[in-house]
Amino acid sequence: MLYCLICQDKENAIETRMQNREDHLKYVAETNVVKYAGPFLSEEDTMIGSLIVIDVENKDEAKKWSENDPYKKAGLFGKVEIFKFKHLI
Repeated sequence: MLYCLICQDKENAIETRMQNREDHLKYVAETNVVKYAGPFLSEEDTMIGSLIVIDVENKDEAKKWSENDPYKKAGLFGKVEIFKFKHLI
């Protein structure tokens, strides 16, 4: 089942993001559940959040995946919302 994680960075957190980016990308590759992902950008093209679509069994698994993300562990996100997602196009 697909779940969408909408992750908003804390204000002025680009340094935290960049310091943990390699570990985050490694986690994404190793867990093999991410179907689509990418950063939200400000009007100045600064990364300010993430959109991540994962394929897991249920919302509890989505929460578990989110909690183990190195970005989350590093305190990058001010807010994370998780929704069921239906891919249409």
